[in-house]
Amino acid sequence: MNEDLLGPLMFVVAFALIFSGYPVAFSLGGTALIFAGIGISLDIFEFNLLYAFPQRTFGILSNTLLLAVPYFIFMGTMLEKSKLAEDLLTTIGALFGSLRGGVALAVVFVGALLAAATGVVGASVVSMGLISLPVMLRYGYSKSLSAGVICASGTLGQIIPPSVVLIVLADQLGISVGDLFRGALIPGLMLAGMYALYVGLVALVSRESAPALPPEARPENMRALLTQVVWVMLPPLALIFLVLGSIFAGIALPTEAGALGSVGAMALAAANRRLTWSSVKAALDETAKLSAMVLFLLIGSTAFALVFRGLYGDFWIEELLTNLPGGRVGLLVVANLVVFLLGFFIDFFEIAFIVLPLLVPAATALGIDLVWFGVMLGINLQTSFLTPPFGFSLFYLRGVAPKEVSTGDIYRGVVPFIVIQAIALGLVIQFPILVRWLIPEG
Repeated sequence: MNEDLLGPLMFVVAFALIFSGYPVAFSLGGTALIFAGIGISLDIFEFNLLYAFPQRTFGILSNTLLLAVPYFIFMGTMLEKSKLAEDLLTTIGALFGSLRGGVALAVVFVGALLAAATGVVGASVVSMGLISLPVMLRYGYSKSLSAGVICASGTLGQIIPPSVVLIVLADQLGISVGDLFRGALIPGLMLAGMYALYVGLVALVSRESAPALPPEARPENMRALLTQVVWVMLPPLALIFLVLGSIFAGIALPTEAGALGSVGAMALAAANRRLTWSSVKAALDETAKLSAMVLFLLIGSTAFALVFRGLYGDFWIEELLTNLPGGRVGLLVVANLVVFLLGFFIDFFEIAFIVLPLLVPAATALGIDLVWFGVMLGINLQTSFLTPPFGFSLFYLRGVAPKEVSTGDIYRGVVPFIVIQAIALGLVIQFPILVRWLIPEG
């Protein structure tokens, strides 16, 4: 067998196993072991390279940056399980309800707030689907608009810091999490603003698609409602500013800020008399599941990368990507296309651990700003959450939507928001200052 073919063939076999439905972590690890054995038997792969695997595994376990992942997951799930997210949706929905499209605008607003408070997409989509979708349907909102705005707003947790996605991207890109958080803040808020603008335009053009709540459904005492809104919003906002502010000011590392956020989420639940053993246990269970998935993916991808490099596959990938027509532009086109297409089928963790290690050397060789590159890929990954037929947000909403909302309604509803995502991605590519604005020089 031609030794130059082993690296590409290894890549093909791994993806064939993944797309067959076999667990990704075991697909990567199993492929690594199989091709290590083939390489050793053909005297192409050095057996001694396998001794580096235990060291790399312990390196993963001692990576303090990745310790931020379970902290931020716990913070988000704690806010969800203690029903604080439900309070936000109920009160802000009542506040905006007198406006045409007001409930949909409230979903966008709360989606951005939950994104900054939780960073977990599934929790946001499910919460808003359970609470806001029945209200919008009851008062005559278009099914497709209702489903689309919930799916899109829920995915803001991908790009608005403190996002678990951004932490993983920073680790894989080898850059500062703080810089990536700063870089993603303006594009994330811009995206939320574009969602709100679209909802406003729909309400202006098509009143029947996004009506105002009828007078009997509006609160009678607006002053009392405003007071309630302030008390509901202030604690989560304070927690967001505490977590992000400590990172941006350089006072705390992301791991420390995540730990602070976890304690803060428990304190908010306790202050609302909702810190029960059942809510803590549910949050811990969810955190353990997601963290274990991330850990096993990392171990499997580490084994894959070790053998892939031992078979000189990394040189093949780097040469392929750096010699694309158009140079930097060619790499950006291919990177975005690959990430977008893979997002149809596999989770963002899997994309980050499989694809990014292949893209980073080529991006570095071509002089691409990795913070800008990371934000660009983050927006692209967010788009993949919305894209039919396999977008994860679509499945989250389908699981909690009432029967009168069909899968077709959900698919049609997300199409305008996918277009908005594409426009936002184009703006970030065209104007890198959107990413670099908040990042200090040097």
